Amino acid sequence: MNRRVTGLLVCISLWIGAYASSVRILEQADDSVACRRWVDGQLARMTLKQKIGQLFIHTVAPITIQKNKDNIERAVREYGVGGLLFSKGELKKQLQLTNQAQQWADIPLMITFDGEWGLGMRLEDTPEFPRNRVLGCVQNDTLIYQYGREVARQLREIGVHVNFAPVADVDNNPNNPVINVRSFGSDPKVVADKVVAYSRGLEDGGVMAVCKHFPGHGDTEVDSHKALPVLNFDRARLDSIELFPFKEAVKAGLGGMMVGHLEVPELGKNPASISSHIIYNLLCRELGFQGLVFTDALEMKGISQNENICAQALIAGNDLLLAPRNLKRELDGVLNAVKSGKLSEELITEKCRKVLTYKYVLGLKNKPHIQLSGLEKRLNRPETKELILRLQKAAITVPANVNGILPLDSKLRGTVVLNIGKTPGAGLAFYNRLQNTLSLTRVVARPDSMEAIRKRLLGSQRVIVVVTSDDYKKYKTMLDSLPADLPVIYVFLMPLKSMLDMEGYWKKAAAVVLGHTDESVIQEYVADVLVGKAVADGRLSVAVADLFKPGDGVTITPKVSRIYRPEDYGMDSKILEKIDRIAMEGIKAKAYPGCQILILKDGKPVYDKSFG
Repeated sequence: MNRRVTGLLVCISLWIGAYASSVRILEQADDSVACRRWVDGQLARMTLKQKIGQLFIHTVAPITIQKNKDNIERAVREYGVGGLLFSKGELKKQLQLTNQAQQWADIPLMITFDGEWGLGMRLEDTPEFPRNRVLGCVQNDTLIYQYGREVARQLREIGVHVNFAPVADVDNNPNNPVINVRSFGSDPKVVADKVVAYSRGLEDGGVMAVCKHFPGHGDTEVDSHKALPVLNFDRARLDSIELFPFKEAVKAGLGGMMVGHLEVPELGKNPASISSHIIYNLLCRELGFQGLVFTDALEMKGISQNENICAQALIAGNDLLLAPRNLKRELDGVLNAVKSGKLSEELITEKCRKVLTYKYVLGLKNKPHIQLSGLEKRLNRPETKELILRLQKAAITVPANVNGILPLDSKLRGTVVLNIGKTPGAGLAFYNRLQNTLSLTRVVARPDSMEAIRKRLLGSQRVIVVVTSDDYKKYKTMLDSLPADLPVIYVFLMPLKSMLDMEGYWKKAAAVVLGHTDESVIQEYVADVLVGKAVADGRLSVAVADLFKPGDGVTITPKVSRIYRPEDYGMDSKILEKIDRIAMEGIKAKAYPGCQILILKDGKPVYDKSFG
């Protein structure tokens, strides 16, 4: 046996006793002796072809037509695949096919799922949680853990054992066409903290987490579904950004890792998913990862042009092969690689042992059956809706609050709410809630009346621009033409997929509030934030050009005393700003070590700053 294969055996050999302290989910094995006995019993009766089959995850559609059923039955009975991955579709059809496939299987199937934000990512009419970019704004990682725990509960309800989540990529390239909102943000530490919290929730709930896409797909401008991205970074840069969340996931003992189709010259010559330098040398040996290693989908164009791709992937150190384009051809390719000596049968056996061990730990020593009756009620519990709402509220972020304009003074008049959305009723729940506290005028934006809208806004004392769709881009010229001294508050009740064009809007804004969704209950909550009746303590998960960096944000609470706008009380902000220079001159002259200056007008604080 050559040295590479010997080293790989060291990397993938798995016994409960050896790894219990390193891979957390293995600690869920109730009896390590029984586990080994079950695994040994399965291996003793398996042929080489059957062992190879256990290393394949076959992708199928949740469609109950006979052709699709035949496809699944052939993959399970004839090729003996180790698991299935369903694509998008209907919940009940997927569960019917899952139950049928488990009956066909000789060894219970590992059912996998690509649910980065829960079941709603793939299945219709199921709970849908916020995207990762929104969750990256949440400061309380206990909430992220609870989210992972709830997603695990739902996955177990539908017979899933492995979730291809979370995305551990750092979103540090705004032109990335495929990662963006799937990432927790552009701060590697925040991403790492969220990855670990969510993964622990999944695994404590009995579902294995699979972090992806190692060694990092964030800073690319190529989609690996279409071509092979190249990351031309040195090792120091990779260690500090791309690799950081993955290192923390390994330290936390998380069970699964997915290797991306990425070319990283600094780490190896081959694409990562078929590179022994990246998988064996870096991931397994240097970082110490001891869990299951999955390829990304092998049908993706970033890698699919390679011949005998599955054999190459196993040689490189992968344990499970996800979605090869031609199952029969790739199975035969691995079998031929063993016969020709490129792969050893011993290596296949050890990989199969590893997969079977995880199957046992995940509850697959017996064939499972999903109970369909009452499923909808079990998935959509009141506690689930409450958790989603808590996450949405915790993600509300106020990146800017110039001169403490928020919370708004309920006694001041002349406030106009400009609603920009696809329908006249967009943002109405926000307006109705806010007018309980403030005297307001509502204007609905229409492209055919921009000049009239602009004139109407000029006559106001402050403007609240409520945005519920990308239509705001049509009004950029109008909004840019508003006087610089007119306070404009932007309220975004929508997810922002791109932050590239935000700088122009936010640079002159008096305040910016990100609500992330236009659900009525959140519209009302954001309205309460604006008048100091509710808390907003989220922080930006990504940068906004050079204007804001990740982690920026202002906390608004009902207890916070606000600073009132001087112009509302006959004073000039520009004149008051001169106080800053005078205060600093006194400190430089050592007249005093520091000071606080408070100015009241009619009993209201219009200037309150500390220096030194």
